[in-house]
Amino acid sequence: MKRITNQINTNDTDPASLSRRVGEVVTLCGVIYKVRLMSGFAFVILKTRTQLLQCVCDLPTENLREGAWVRLTGKVLAEPRSKTGYEVRIERIEALSQPAEEPPVVVNNKEMNASLSTLLDYRPLTLRNEKETAIFRVQSELCKGIRRFLDGQGFVEIHSPKIVGGNAEGGANVFGLDYFGKPAFLAQSPQFYKQTMVGVFERVYEIAPVFRAEKHHTARHINEYTGVDLEMGFIHSFEELMALETAMLGSVFEHLKASCEKELALWKMELPVVDSIPAIPFEEAKEWVAREYGRPITDVYDFEPEEERLLGELVKRETGSEFVFVTHYKTAKRPFYTMETPGNPEVTESFDLLFRGMEITTGGQRIHDYHAQVAKMERLGMEVTAFEGYLMAHKYGLPPHGGLGIGLERLTARLLGLDNLRRAVLFPRDTERLTP
Repeated sequence: MKRITNQINTNDTDPASLSRRVGEVVTLCGVIYKVRLMSGFAFVILKTRTQLLQCVCDLPTENLREGAWVRLTGKVLAEPRSKTGYEVRIERIEALSQPAEEPPVVVNNKEMNASLSTLLDYRPLTLRNEKETAIFRVQSELCKGIRRFLDGQGFVEIHSPKIVGGNAEGGANVFGLDYFGKPAFLAQSPQFYKQTMVGVFERVYEIAPVFRAEKHHTARHINEYTGVDLEMGFIHSFEELMALETAMLGSVFEHLKASCEKELALWKMELPVVDSIPAIPFEEAKEWVAREYGRPITDVYDFEPEEERLLGELVKRETGSEFVFVTHYKTAKRPFYTMETPGNPEVTESFDLLFRGMEITTGGQRIHDYHAQVAKMERLGMEVTAFEGYLMAHKYGLPPHGGLGIGLERLTARLLGLDNLRRAVLFPRDTERLTP
């Protein structure tokens, strides 16, 4: 009988530690990213899990094909002309796999000189480009930073169902499916479940997929995205949620500064400083943009994308902030569970957060009283019995609470200055794309 030990494969040696191993012989695994043949030797760029590493090889070159996955052994030598300050002189190289055909696009240039369609059609290959890889390392660290902050604030991470019997936001923009003969949907929000779990843990969050069957053909919409959702109990005001998000963003960006210096440099992006974020009521914001730019207000309930961009410009000019909270959206625009402003039922205790001219967050205080929630649903002509599962938590008591949802891909795209949201999705799903 074979006994399995707890020794973990560390890929022989951590490439990040090589600067401390000059003069030593090491073994490394990776893919040959680029080969430059010289007279009698070759420069080999090895792409490891953490970096591009310069190697020098004077062995036969049959195993030096770009795209080959290899295990190599060599001596670490100081080399001030390389980006890392060292290089590896290859003494032995073993090919683990070779590409079956020549790639349709070149991935080892600094920039991917390809259309968005090509980038997405050949995604398993184009993601190997150093700069494309950097997007998702930043995104990974965003999630780590968010989790670290929320865990430190006493939040509990939950995992709610993604196959549901009803939808949280209302409307027809849901993906239906047959669930053993019963109608079901892919979840367009964890809203009902995170409110329910406030009655269990008081503070909860989730980082998970969200599905929206919206027939958008824009650079800012996709049909499956990652939502960063949180809900917090015992709040006095929705402004506590805004303060929490401000603190969270500041903490996350400090985490990125420490963990993604190289990736941010590849994209030539400086992290914004977040110690406070200005806030402006929705109607004031609409009027400000209309007045400053001479634009007529055509939608009294929401911002047009161009209005978001212009508001971002105004706020940056007036305050220096790349963020702005827009508060008190009209009741007619917000979901049925949003609390109305005391004394002014036409508006709600809600907010959006705009970052560099695009909305990345929606949040607000919820109705926690059972009778108040039922009364609002009846006033809106909703079938209350269809929401018995959701209302069960209210019926047996919930604390005053509120929450928010952040689009992870939108945050990533705005942070790195990406021109299309699909660039911030590993394998995007939109109205026309179901593969790869």
